Amino acid sequence: MNIGFIGLGNMGGPMASNLARAGHTVTGFDSADVAVEGVTMAASAKAAAEGAEVVITMLPNGDILRSVAAELVPAMAKGATLVDCSTVDVNSARSVAQDCTEAGLQWVDAPVSGGIGGAAGGTLTFMAGGSTAAFAAAEPLFDIMGQKAVHCGDAGAGQAAKICNNMILGITMIGTCEAFALADKLGLDRQKMFDVVSTSSGYSWSMNAYCPAPGVGPQSPADNDYTPGFASELMLKDLRLSQQAADSVDADTPMGALAQALYALFVEEEGGAGKDFSAMLPRFVNSSRHDR
Repeated sequence: MNIGFIGLGNMGGPMASNLARAGHTVTGFDSADVAVEGVTMAASAKAAAEGAEVVITMLPNGDILRSVAAELVPAMAKGATLVDCSTVDVNSARSVAQDCTEAGLQWVDAPVSGGIGGAAGGTLTFMAGGSTAAFAAAEPLFDIMGQKAVHCGDAGAGQAAKICNNMILGITMIGTCEAFALADKLGLDRQKMFDVVSTSSGYSWSMNAYCPAPGVGPQSPADNDYTPGFASELMLKDLRLSQQAADSVDADTPMGALAQALYALFVEEEGGAGKDFSAMLPRFVNSSRHDR
């Protein structure tokens, strides 16, 4: 298959390389000067899209998606499929989907979960929104780039699923970090706390698979001085998207709003930028109720 791939950063680069390694012809473009194994670089996004049966985008936000799509859509052949793997607001996804429909193209919004390691290892999870036919066109590529793809519904449903998932993740990570900080101050050994919680009603992905306490549980960014697997500023971005979505449909999400406020404080005022989102643990350990 001829594939165009726009956005070849830490996530997009490995994804595109995996497609090329599987035998597809991949033509890529990125605003930065990058080289990706197996990918032929084009001079523009438009050039990368010309003649492609599927064009995949991995971009920073909805405004950039809209801008890039305005260049891509007129260049793509009728019947081709545009697959956006960025995490953006639902309205941007639905707007570009409408542009694709009017141009005779298929659309899939397919944000991912799994981080840089999942992109490199081909173990991502895709949350997809779009028609059944569009999902079917993209599914073989999802099988190469990831381990699971869920068709969540019509255009925008993939973004909705990602936003809801990451709101839960942000909330549970804060709760996990708070609990470890409380355990420390109560004199409870961290390993004993993990042994109890990870097999009791408090278990969660944040505790069991991505424990924020160094030396406890499976290997995680906490064991590498909180070098990001998923950066705090990206969690803040996703929590802001969740609250934007909640505002648009009048949904009551007080815990999501509080998680957004805490990550904003951590990233913008407390030096959390550039650290993994689980670095909330030392933040809570080094603070007290009287600091509020």
